[in-house]
Amino acid sequence: MALHIIKLVVGCDTIEDLLAWHKEGHPWIMHTRMTPKRIDDVLDGGSLYRVFKGQILCRQKILAIDTVGSGPSSRCEVTVDPTIVRVAPQPRRPFQGWRYLTPEDAPPDLTEGEAADLPPELARQLRELGAW
Repeated sequence: MALHIIKLVVGCDTIEDLLAWHKEGHPWIMHTRMTPKRIDDVLDGGSLYRVFKGQILCRQKILAIDTVGSGPSSRCEVTVDPTIVRVAPQPRRPFQGWRYLTPEDAPPDLTEGEAADLPPELARQLRELGAW
């Protein structure tokens, strides 16, 4: 069974900001301090779900998880597919680090039509009001 990871996005307020940041040549690698203990479950079709300003808005398929370094200075690198799949917005409280997300609890993917129907700013305002 696939297991997903959920992570807060730092430094980007929107999916468009994230895309613009990566256009500058930054690799699609998420850095974190701890390596997941359930790597096999995550690599079995898992995705990285991203939280922007208190809302899960998108996901990317996880391609690889690598531990870099050793001892207290070791870090984890999660390589993701550059294709961003928008999902139905789901509120999420702030948390530190990353968390696992089961397939049952993951928000459903949006179709291209659903994702393109609203301008991003209007969609954000509707989410903040709890109307979407």
